[in-house]
This record gives sequence, C-alpha cells and structure tokens, in this order.
Amino acid sequence: MCESGIPVVHTYHGHEQEVCGLKWSGSGQQLASGGNDNLLHIWDVAVASSVRSAGRTQWLHRRMPDHLAAVKALAWCPFQSNLLASGGGGDDRCIKFWNTHTGACLNSIDTGSQVCALLWNKNERELLSSHGFTKNQLTLWKYPSMVKMAELNGHTARVLFMAQSPDGCTVASAAADETLRFWNVFGAPEATPKAAAKASYTGIFNSFNHIR
Repeated sequence: MCESGIPVVHTYHGHEQEVCGLKWSGSGQQLASGGNDNLLHIWDVAVASSVRSAGRTQWLHRRMPDHLAAVKALAWCPFQSNLLASGGGGDDRCIKFWNTHTGACLNSIDTGSQVCALLWNKNERELLSSHGFTKNQLTLWKYPSMVKMAELNGHTARVLFMAQSPDGCTVASAAADETLRFWNVFGAPEATPKAAAKASYTGIFNSFNHIR
C-alpha cells in the first residue's frame, strides 16, 4: 500500500540504477524501460501473466545492454508493433532500433550528440530526435535508411522532451533553456503535398518563456 492509500498492484526489479525512460507499446502488451545503468528492458504482459500464475514476481522479457550511456529516449513504432527506437546519453549518442520479440538490434546510428527524446511520424516513415550538447537541435530522419532530412535549430540548451499534437502534424519541444517551441515538422497529412509540408520544417510558429 502506498501513502495515498491506493494499493500497489505489482513491483518489478531489473534496473541497477535510476529508471529514466518508460514507454508502453501501442498494443499495451509490452513496456520499455531505460535506466541510468545503460540498460534497456522490455517487460511483457503475456509473460507477466504466466509468471504470476506460477507464483513468482518477475516478468522481465528482454534485457538489452548495448547502449553505453543512460537510456532516456524511447519510442515505439506506429506501423510495426515490435519495433522500438531507443536513444543513448552523451557517452553513447546512438539511436538504436530493436526487434522486441527477439531482442535483436536491427540498426545503430551515431548521431554525434546526446539523444534526449524520440518521436515517430504517425503518417510517414520518419523519426524525429532531440539532442543536447553541442547543437541542442531536433533532427528529422528517414526510416529505415536513416538519411538526415532536416535539422531544426532554435533551442539554446538540451531539448529534454517532445510531444506530438493529436493530428500528428505539430511537435512541441521543451528544453533546459526554459522555452517551449512548436514546429510544423510533420506537415498536414490529409491534403498538403509533401514538398509543401517539408518547407515548414524550419519554421517555429511560436515560443513561450517558461514561467516559474
């Protein structure tokens, strides 16, 4: 029982240091966790059910030790349920792609800087990453070739978080420079030609100072 009186349903152990990344898959069947121990874990609901019925407490399905720094950035692919992208910290700098059913690392790209957050485009096979030192930029990649399509600059400190609008077009980024910035990075999927959508990559349509 936690202090609020709401019962804790289950507690699972696997990381050796702080957990700094957490993301459910779209199906709700798998949970990815990243830690300051440089580990990526995949927890599986189906395995959890069988383990609980056997009277045990663990349901760790996969353990991926390939990153060389903390794993904060996690993003499940919207068009392939068992595909997960993960990003490593400053001593790693890599975006890695995983088959979460087999645990295989499918690809690894050195981005040149700390990877803070990852977002998939809901309408195209593209991935957006946010970074820290030295550029504090957002980078748009074509998947699976990982050709760099655009760099979005404006933040002056590491870009800690990104959130996608419900229509999938606009991305809000939050950085350690105490600003939110809004980017029309993914265009308007329903009718806008691709070329016109890409023309808006570098346009910030608003920026707000963080109010303490």
